[in-house]
Amino acid sequence: MTGAFVGAIQSIRKDAWLMAGAVAQGVSPFERIGGRKRLSQVVDRFYALMDEDPAYASLRAMHADDLSPMRSSLTDFLTAWMGGPRDWFEQRPGACIMSAHARLGVTRETADQWVAAMSRALRDTVDDAPLVEAMLGALTQMSRGMARTPA
Repeated sequence: MTGAFVGAIQSIRKDAWLMAGAVAQGVSPFERIGGRKRLSQVVDRFYALMDEDPAYASLRAMHADDLSPMRSSLTDFLTAWMGGPRDWFEQRPGACIMSAHARLGVTRETADQWVAAMSRALRDTVDDAPLVEAMLGALTQMSRGMARTPA
């Protein structure tokens, strides 16, 4: 099952980047977005929204009070996922983002809150609408795939 899921995610990722034109331009999505610095800005905005906006209360309740470790982990994951340094995967040999979230009881409601907050964070910090839309398409599928229980 893990191998099939990884293949599906790789396919989603490839299709998303092709739609965004990153491959056609000869740059990785990581380079196109502006590298780790820009991804850190996205992640900081995402967690600020999650922390401050009551619309994301159920999502926020799933996290510890201190979001610092999550900020670092999400930045590392997005960096690797987008074609940058693969530190997140190298530090977690054999890790699967889906398995990492399986024990959290992600529901469709919290998955949709995650997507909504990430959508706002990306649109607030990245000035490349085709890339943002491609990322959101892949991240939405991934997030909803984590929902193991009803809302």
